[in-house]
Amino acid sequence: MKKTYLGEFEEVILLTVALLNGQAYGVAITEALEEQTGRAASISAVHATLHRLQDKGFVNSYMGGATAERGGRRKRFFTVTPAGSRALYEIKQVREQFWQQIPPKALQWKTI
Repeated sequence: MKKTYLGEFEEVILLTVALLNGQAYGVAITEALEEQTGRAASISAVHATLHRLQDKGFVNSYMGGATAERGGRRKRFFTVTPAGSRALYEIKQVREQFWQQIPPKALQWKTI
């Protein structure tokens, strides 16, 4: 079985969708991403990444109900699929293996 690899931005978007747990839509994802990482992202970059993740089978989407605050427009919500969960767990395992094998003196930095 061929593994599908995620880029770093795809990974943090997928993690953010999981974090929002059923309340993940474009603006909420963008805001949570900035809150969690301090990293600003454009809504168009987030949407493009969500569509890539959907094409890869890592997220599903559905349309929510219309709201007055959005002028009657509906929000598209995203959820992590089992394949997306599996990909995140595999990434987590690989990262943990690396961290456990790095010798303590290999990563030193000076604080100013």
